[in-house]
Amino acid sequence: MTLVTAPRRSARRPAGAGPRRDHGVWFLVLPALIPILVLSVGPLLYGVSLAFTDAQSGRTEPTRWVGLLNFSDLLQDTLFWESFRIGLVWAVGVTVPQFFLALGLALLLNEKLRLRWLARALAIVPWAMPEVVVGIMWRLVYHPDAGVLNDTLRTFGFGSHDWLSGLATALPAVIVVGVWAGLPQTTVPLLAGLQNVPRELHEAAAMDGAGAWRRFRTVTWPALRPVALAITALNFIWNFNSFALVFVLTDGGPGGRTRLPMLFAYEEAFRYGQFGYAAAMGLAMVAVIAVLLAVYLAGRLRTEEDGR
Repeated sequence: MTLVTAPRRSARRPAGAGPRRDHGVWFLVLPALIPILVLSVGPLLYGVSLAFTDAQSGRTEPTRWVGLLNFSDLLQDTLFWESFRIGLVWAVGVTVPQFFLALGLALLLNEKLRLRWLARALAIVPWAMPEVVVGIMWRLVYHPDAGVLNDTLRTFGFGSHDWLSGLATALPAVIVVGVWAGLPQTTVPLLAGLQNVPRELHEAAAMDGAGAWRRFRTVTWPALRPVALAITALNFIWNFNSFALVFVLTDGGPGGRTRLPMLFAYEEAFRYGQFGYAAAMGLAMVAVIAVLLAVYLAGRLRTEEDGR
């Protein structure tokens, strides 16, 4: 008796068939997509639309469409451009020392030290603290009468100072807090990048007579550079958009010396009720960040093309 096996059907689709569409996938995506649309995309689009209106709080008349009037007023607002300058000083003043301190800390934590696990855990403590708590803690440190900093200065014979209220010291004091608070978010990526550098390369360079600096320059830095560029760009954007930390420390004072752009927009919206004008400020800052991102991505692509 001979068994005849039926030919197996080919799993291949007909040549003329269109792309396969599985509509059931959307039901799996919707639970995650709906909160994003409602809580992120919706408010973003509403804020963009407010930038082209004269929306104000407590106004009985209907909101009108004013086109580019808010942006025209923004270009002539010297207070906004002063806050923009302060924001750039703050962002650079925090990002640059933060990177170098984080790089040194990452190099130290990458070595085989005793209790290295404890040092790594302590290094991320500022990251685990909310910005409001950090601001309150550092206000106590800077307190003119009972602060730890002034007590230490008086112990060594120096006079006390009101760091957060002085016109010359408020911004540097806030920058110190910003560097301390953001140090872990820079250290952790750099440490991860260092751990991806093969130790065989360091050992080979050491056998060739290369010192510590030369090994860092020729072995460590080329492998770490992509991570360093990415985290530096992100830190600059995060620092430029800072709000809570400076709000708790100084509320933009004294005399507007620490009024960052986000603080200025907050005051216009919730202190003076100019929602349309504040939305225009936010949109202008988004445009600035988009330009910075475009410059960064163009530089990255150019670097990658040169390295090929």
